[in-house]
Amino acid sequence: MESNAVLLESKSSPINLLNEMHQLRLLGHLCDVTVSVEYQGVRAEFVAHKAVLAATSKFFKEVFLNEKGMDGPRTNVFLNEVQVADFASFLEFVYTAKVEVEEDRVQRMLEIAEKLKCLDLSETCFQLKKQMLESVLLELQNFSESQNPEEESATQPSLLLESKAAAVAEADQADRPLDPPGSPVDRPSNGMPPEMSAAKSKEKM
Repeated sequence: MESNAVLLESKSSPINLLNEMHQLRLLGHLCDVTVSVEYQGVRAEFVAHKAVLAATSKFFKEVFLNEKGMDGPRTNVFLNEVQVADFASFLEFVYTAKVEVEEDRVQRMLEIAEKLKCLDLSETCFQLKKQMLESVLLELQNFSESQNPEEESATQPSLLLESKAAAVAEADQADRPLDPPGSPVDRPSNGMPPEMSAAKSKEKM
């Protein structure tokens, strides 16, 4: 009688494998490739494992599969126009599936991921840039919402001032006579101002 098949699956094995490969690389053990990186006169060399680079980067996979095997036990690969810090971060990512970089380097990491055809790093950079953009938009929205109450409170006192000014103007109008100065009501029947008529009457006296 045949027994049913069961699945033996380890959740920690992939992480342990990556950690062990990372330690081997840091110690320089079993490394079979040297990557020379140069950018604007700054040059550095990194040792790594072909299998790890080929599994995570289509660029390295094509290089290793097409090599002639004439370079001896360790293959040398030269990369121009790649900054040393960026390639070090790339190596850390492919060996550990995570790396910490400054925000202004995310775009550069995306560029090196596209250059080396590393899909995992490309997707990670895209997701991070999306989160950064969403957080910026959220901050702008919160800032604009916090400004609106201040603008409303600023407009209310101005409305009060305008209404008070209108009330003062109306009261001022009420205190004045209905007819403006110089109108026929203020003048005597002879059409002269009161001062002129008073002077004329004195002359007659």
